[in-house]
Amino acid sequence: MGHVIVIGAGQAGSSCVAKLRNSGFDGQITLIGEEPVPPYQRPPLSKAYLMGEMALERLFLRPEAFYAEHNIDLRMGQRVDAIDTAAQTVSVSGQTLAYDDLVLTTGSTPNRLPAAIGGDLEGVHVVRDLADVDAMAPRFVQGASVLIVGGGYIGLEAASVAAKLGLNVTLVEMAERILQRVAAPETSDFFRDLHKAQGVDIREGVGLDRLTGEGRVSGARLTDGTQLQVDFVIVGVGIRPGTALAEAAGIEIENGIKVDAQGRASAPGVWAAGDCASFPYKGGRIRLESVPNAIDQAECVAENIMGAGKEYVAKPWFWSDQYDVKLQIAGLNTGYDRVVTRRSDADSVGFWYYSGDTLLAVDAMNDPRGFMVGKRLIEAGKSPAPDLIADPATDLKALLKS
Repeated sequence: MGHVIVIGAGQAGSSCVAKLRNSGFDGQITLIGEEPVPPYQRPPLSKAYLMGEMALERLFLRPEAFYAEHNIDLRMGQRVDAIDTAAQTVSVSGQTLAYDDLVLTTGSTPNRLPAAIGGDLEGVHVVRDLADVDAMAPRFVQGASVLIVGGGYIGLEAASVAAKLGLNVTLVEMAERILQRVAAPETSDFFRDLHKAQGVDIREGVGLDRLTGEGRVSGARLTDGTQLQVDFVIVGVGIRPGTALAEAAGIEIENGIKVDAQGRASAPGVWAAGDCASFPYKGGRIRLESVPNAIDQAECVAENIMGAGKEYVAKPWFWSDQYDVKLQIAGLNTGYDRVVTRRSDADSVGFWYYSGDTLLAVDAMNDPRGFMVGKRLIEAGKSPAPDLIADPATDLKALLKS
């Protein structure tokens, strides 16, 4: 049945090759990853793994033996140098490999601070892969001072771990409020209060002017003139799709590797899935950065390589763990004009996003029932009246039957 090469051994890549074998594909499969370890979960890296609560082996999505047992050639610690879409080959570690189908699951890359403002000093970290977390872990010592640049979910999760371990944490967000790009003011307020109660110094509407230090970071100057002494810095200012290989090969790029509804890229025999891929969605085009999307889209691509002819229908959902709060998000809030608050009890709250009378998304804090019902309503295209959602006496499950 030919040779399928998958470039990128993360969640999407691992899901794709496993689905191929589970669907009866009996051809050759090669999975190529730059890191020297088998595919692993990323979300626990900055939480349970960083805190020493999860061993390395528990991060692995599947035991390393899985790949050999399923006749999958897992190539770890190897970098693909080039793709030749005309010859249908890839160049890797001095070899040229021919493919019948090529799947790009090249993920994303964190944005870094420019060297001109001290971004290249020792002690400045990003949170993306195992090496990043292993490098910063020894710095998480009680009483150390850490500056976190960026008030998105990555920055807030890093702040929660640092605060729990007894570090002095300052977080700066140049926008007017934390989570401004992704959430309503109500969600921002909730997490600001949560972090301040844990001693985190959150400074909004303030950016980083530059980092200072001789060789390694020792201080920071903020845009309001404040000078800080720091032991290390964590940068969480967004990510960009991993498109360099595809772009060099002449594959069409549009906020990621542009694919059609089935996951095909612009070159024959080339597919893409996960963080790196942009795909059709509700008359437009989006790119989703989430574990569920990586799994579902990669499995859909695997089925289509097998001839299923199946269109990928995204069901966006996300999560974030901070202290003892589990945030679960269903849907996409783009275009909302109203937020309805629902309090289930003293420890649980949900913010429901509406555009007119249409339910778009739900942010649920320690409210798994609200999340699950909201997710099912959104996927079914149902929009309960906002006043029903706001009423704590409303039986949410009953709304699914209406």
